[in-house]
Amino acid sequence: MFHWLEKNPFAFALGVFITIAFAGLVEIVPNFAESARPLVGTTPYSTLELAGRHVYINNSCNACHSQLIRPFKSETDRYGHYSLSGEYAFDRPFLWGSKRTGPDLLRVGNYRTTDWHEHHMKDPAGVVPGSIMPAYKWMYKNETDIDTAYAEQLTVASFFKTPYTFTKDIGTENARMIPMKDGSTTYIEMGDTLEDAKRLALAEAKLIVADMKDEDVKDAVSKGKIPEIVAIIAYMNSLK
Repeated sequence: MFHWLEKNPFAFALGVFITIAFAGLVEIVPNFAESARPLVGTTPYSTLELAGRHVYINNSCNACHSQLIRPFKSETDRYGHYSLSGEYAFDRPFLWGSKRTGPDLLRVGNYRTTDWHEHHMKDPAGVVPGSIMPAYKWMYKNETDIDTAYAEQLTVASFFKTPYTFTKDIGTENARMIPMKDGSTTYIEMGDTLEDAKRLALAEAKLIVADMKDEDVKDAVSKGKIPEIVAIIAYMNSLK
């Protein structure tokens, strides 16, 4: 019945390709799509955390630190559970990286504290002897760009359906609830206006500086300003 295929290798190869491609569409693509869905407990960044992520990128922290733990014992012993694709569902862009001048930071929030980050960013070698990381003292003076962080929140909420909830929608049927690992649900609040976003970021900043020692940073936050060091610490604490 199929002797003609033996005489037509091009048709045979085309038939094999179509069969494998169809099987891939049916079996492989759905699995990839499912694994890329947000894991239970994975949430979008708050306004301050997102602003801190911008500080992280702007200072090229991702050039020396990866955020991708590979499934090898040497990796998991040091950094924690290997990375799962669903953990990056709200990351734009991904910060996987391929170079590790410093340790991987995907789960740094599990084992480093606000106090540790505060001193490490100011004097890396004083905290980790032999560290070649430069000091980032300007972060203690530069003010965080909340405007850009809020603009990104609006963009990803509108075009990528990132589940942020406007302040006015909390407690209503329009609020988007996110399932957590313990079975509970939570809202990731986004301001209705830029002023609301700044208010939310400042409230979170006050919680961060409560665990800090730098009096100039504390004073700045008490006056309604958010130094970049506070934002990047908020971001680092969110990496778990």
